[in-house]
Amino acid sequence: MTRTPQEVFANHGTRLGTGDLDLISQNYTEDAVFLTPEGVLTGRQGVQEGIGRLLADLPDADWQLTPQFAGNVLFLQWTATSATHQVADGVDTFVFRDGLISAQTVRYTLSAPTA
Repeated sequence: MTRTPQEVFANHGTRLGTGDLDLISQNYTEDAVFLTPEGVLTGRQGVQEGIGRLLADLPDADWQLTPQFAGNVLFLQWTATSATHQVADGVDTFVFRDGLISAQTVRYTLSAPTA
């Protein structure tokens, strides 16, 4: 059964909450492309690496998300604040194929949290 992008995204958020990188990566195709500020990562192993870095930078963060769907593409604006870092300008773009994420571009800037 093919899931809609909205269903995949809802499931993705649930899995991100677990912090289980193997479980999270199962929302991606085997040949997924993951573009980060540091470079291009590929496949589910690349997805695990990229998301692992983000979660390590923002442990126990408070996330605020604004998703906008257009067909098989999701544009996501987000902010996150943890005890050590904050992101005020996070932007992700997801491309969905066959009920999974086939590509994701992640852009954000880490800064010190404001008082």
